[in-house]
Amino acid sequence: MGAMKENKRIQWQNWSGSVRTRLREVARPQSIDELARLIGQWGRDGRQVRVVGSGHSFMPLAQTDDILLSLDGVQGIESIDEAAGTADVLGGTKLKLLGDELLAHGLAQENLGDIDVQSIAGAISTGTHGTGVRFGTLSTQVAGLTLVTASGELVECSPEQNPDLFKAAQVSVGALGVIAKVKLRVVPAQRHRYQVRRERLDDCLANLERYKQENSHFEFFWLPYTKYVQAKFLNETEAPASKGTLWGNINKIVLENWVYWLLSETCRIVPGATKTVARISGEAISPVEEVDYSHRLFATPRMVRFQEMEYNIPAQHFTAVLAEIKACIEQRRFNVHFPIECRFVRGDDIWLSPAYQRDSAYIAVHMYRGMPYLDYFHAVEDIFRRYDGRPHWGKLNTRSAAEFATLYPHWEDFRRIRRSLDPGGLFLNDYLRSIFEPGALASQPNDAAQVAGGRESGA
Repeated sequence: MGAMKENKRIQWQNWSGSVRTRLREVARPQSIDELARLIGQWGRDGRQVRVVGSGHSFMPLAQTDDILLSLDGVQGIESIDEAAGTADVLGGTKLKLLGDELLAHGLAQENLGDIDVQSIAGAISTGTHGTGVRFGTLSTQVAGLTLVTASGELVECSPEQNPDLFKAAQVSVGALGVIAKVKLRVVPAQRHRYQVRRERLDDCLANLERYKQENSHFEFFWLPYTKYVQAKFLNETEAPASKGTLWGNINKIVLENWVYWLLSETCRIVPGATKTVARISGEAISPVEEVDYSHRLFATPRMVRFQEMEYNIPAQHFTAVLAEIKACIEQRRFNVHFPIECRFVRGDDIWLSPAYQRDSAYIAVHMYRGMPYLDYFHAVEDIFRRYDGRPHWGKLNTRSAAEFATLYPHWEDFRRIRRSLDPGGLFLNDYLRSIFEPGALASQPNDAAQVAGGRESGA
């Protein structure tokens, strides 16, 4: 685990291929004590370190040419306080493992996103969210954090202890320190009924408020160039677990992944086929119904790789924004067959949360890996900008330090705390320095092509 030789570099890339780097060392501590010792030494040596979970951030948050820190050896539930409804969870714990271990104790997280391969620390740090108007982001489930700062010190924070640090650390993109442990609010494990069906876009929008209010978790995917959406509903149930129909499982695993990969490859090779593929995908949406524990239903297998941009907008602007995106795609004839994902989240009080002080809608656009995406993403991002949009921290965007300062009222408070904890910039890479300490760089990356490694395809 020592430093690599200077002339020996390790190649690393993220899940989508949008970020690639050559680094000196990958460190894998096996305990919090070892983690703190290493961080303290690196801080004294003037090194640079970035933490990586599963590499699912599309932005260069984990990019470094020095030390990449994996917390895969620091996983599991340390303790559970059933009376308080909390669990102390090690920072590197992957969400799927966490769900299984909580279920063994009859517990669960109240909400999750649609993939479960991330670490709990990474999901919190980027403001990862699920859907449901009565639920906040995953960061709102945090009751306390243990950080390893640049000096190697373990610092506790919660609403009662170091409250300003807590509000900064709940969504911090790893710029304050390493999250070694999370005190997580948990709820009794409950089975949910998961239902999927095809609807017309117009009908879905006409019923939007009812769907949001009458279902614990609701989201939909609109297929470009079609009149169809795939609508998804999750609600608590006392019904026994069932894995759904054979056709439903084939649809979820085979059609949505392997067949979709073949269709996507067709679009990459023959871009003019995208409209046809989108229409085939819309027509192929099949009903699915199954009952299982919540953490097994929130996540969906994602085997087809893509680039993604996702923005948070005030909930009241959702219909207008989606209409503009639809018109933009059709007028500019973008070759896109991936669906537009639409989710809904309750507002919060976390300083750098995109849902800060507003009930929110999240809209995500995707492009199959290997297909040009910059023009499409830039055009849609211009729409988000007009509606006070805040980007998901882990998804592609081109926002600058000056723009973030206008989007987040506590931006300068966050920067102040960051400097006090890490004055030497141990946890900053070029991208994070460009947004938190822009004066320290001669030039700032201000375009998705630059911050994502300068590649259109990521292939």
